[in-house]
Amino acid sequence: MRILVTGVSGQVGGALASRLPPLGTVGPADRAVLDLSRPDATAATLDRLAPALIINAAAYTNVDQAEDEPALAAAVNADAPGAIARWAAAHAVPLIHLSTEFVFDGEGDRPWGEDDAPRPLSVYGATKLAGEEHIRAGGGTFLIVRTSWVYAARGRNFVRAIARAAGAQTELRVVADQVGAPTSAALLAEALAGIVAGGPERLRGACAAAQGLVHLAATGAVSRHEFACAIIAGLRDRGVRLAVEHVIPVSSDQYPTRARRPLNSRLDLSRWRTVFGHTPPPWDAVLAPVLDEIAREIA
Repeated sequence: MRILVTGVSGQVGGALASRLPPLGTVGPADRAVLDLSRPDATAATLDRLAPALIINAAAYTNVDQAEDEPALAAAVNADAPGAIARWAAAHAVPLIHLSTEFVFDGEGDRPWGEDDAPRPLSVYGATKLAGEEHIRAGGGTFLIVRTSWVYAARGRNFVRAIARAAGAQTELRVVADQVGAPTSAALLAEALAGIVAGGPERLRGACAAAQGLVHLAATGAVSRHEFACAIIAGLRDRGVRLAVEHVIPVSSDQYPTRARRPLNSRLDLSRWRTVFGHTPPPWDAVLAPVLDEIAREIA
């Protein structure tokens, strides 16, 4: 089976490209192969690549910059997934698409279920929601997988940013009113590989059973501030010398950003457990191997 993975230069796409080869012939697609900023060229590229399964892990993920580049964010996050979905439906090719909890407004403290009404607060969230809608309109066999707070030992993410700042600054200010489940790219890759390993028919059945949409993240919940403290403590436990002495909790209002973030990023994983018979590991357990890798790099 030829598996096309988009966004292989990113965190989840890179993890998938490393994890999937035992299950098929992986076609890693970076921007040079499939440029999602040009949705009109998508069908011709897919005709040439002829995948039997598509996993779209690519996205415009700079949440703040998207506020200034809404057209580009829409092309990559909305129009291109729609073009992929139409091609996949026309060729009877299953599509797995990564989305985000940023489609919700973050009100309350109850975990968000798949059937809760989205209300994005940012251009990024709005374009990711539009991408979901275009995929549904495309028909065919698809599974939209929403996740939260993704990180890896490589790339631009919260864990890397905290590790870098803690090494250079004696005081950090981190928001304490944003709560979610930090989810490693490796967790996502392992879980999605498990779906693919069941074969095409199981995948199609799972897409139908999940009604084309499922939430997947690490279990548990933690604030950004608590997460930062766990990262710092974990690096110190691994012998990394850090400059930071104080990690001060602040509110989102005290730490303004170009785009608004949801305060409540908790995701309800009930559908994932029911359909796939699997409970994801706790957030702190999946953080450990990432800190191992970062500590080796810093040492």
